[in-house]
Amino acid sequence: QVRLVESGGGLVQAGGSLRLSCVASGPTFSIYDIGWYRQAPGKQRELVAQVTRGGSTNYADFVEGRFTISRDNAKNMMYLQMNSLKPDDTAVYYCRLSHSWTGTTYWGQGTQVTVSS
Repeated sequence: QVRLVESGGGLVQAGGSLRLSCVASGPTFSIYDIGWYRQAPGKQRELVAQVTRGGSTNYADFVEGRFTISRDNAKNMMYLQMNSLKPDDTAVYYCRLSHSWTGTTYWGQGTQVTVSS
């Protein structure tokens, strides 16, 4: 069983930056694809960014070059650096691990990001 714990959320003014972190328990972090998702009130959860276990990255269109996803397999950590934040970025952000062969998926509990105008 893998447990994910996010941190780094908070309140920031528009134009500011935040860095989200997610630590995973378990020894097999490197075999998973990783991703950050978000869910705003009244909206469905959506993909923000992902990195495959091979290192390929993918970003949602709304990121527009403002966010950077990264992983540190040696530390079982994943990160989301968010710059030039907008009020529309306000949401609960979740980290996710998924195995491309088995479909096994793990979610963190979420961290709130609030961007004030």
